[in-house]
Amino acid sequence: MLTSLRSSLRTARLEGLRCEHRAAILGRLEASGRPVRVAAYVLAGPGRERQADVELLARYAERMGWKVAGSSFADVGEPPPLAGRAGFAAACRYAAQGYAHGILALARPALTTDNDAYAHVLEYLHTRGVFLDYPPSAPTP
Repeated sequence: MLTSLRSSLRTARLEGLRCEHRAAILGRLEASGRPVRVAAYVLAGPGRERQADVELLARYAERMGWKVAGSSFADVGEPPPLAGRAGFAAACRYAAQGYAHGILALARPALTTDNDAYAHVLEYLHTRGVFLDYPPSAPTP
């Protein structure tokens, strides 16, 4: 029970950190007057499911006033370990090279439910000036 509580608290702290990073990056962009550009990342096979997921992320970005990159990124199948996701790695590189300010995913579980891996992703993106975001209805672990 105590381990579960610690995990839940860490998950909440990481979500707070993600939101802080997002707010800081968006604040800097707003102050500079630059438009926000985002890249969509989904965990779905090719076809209708992937297209529907990308469209959902595009609608969210549009509501936020953000521009979606022409390229989207995806991994297929059951969630492999984060380190083995070529699509997510490509999205991170794309954004870190300055082509996007943020990465949009459907929910945290589409990336990882492992808090250590998630903390590493947040740190990697934040040090490169990239935020991570989900539509507001996204469930949390």
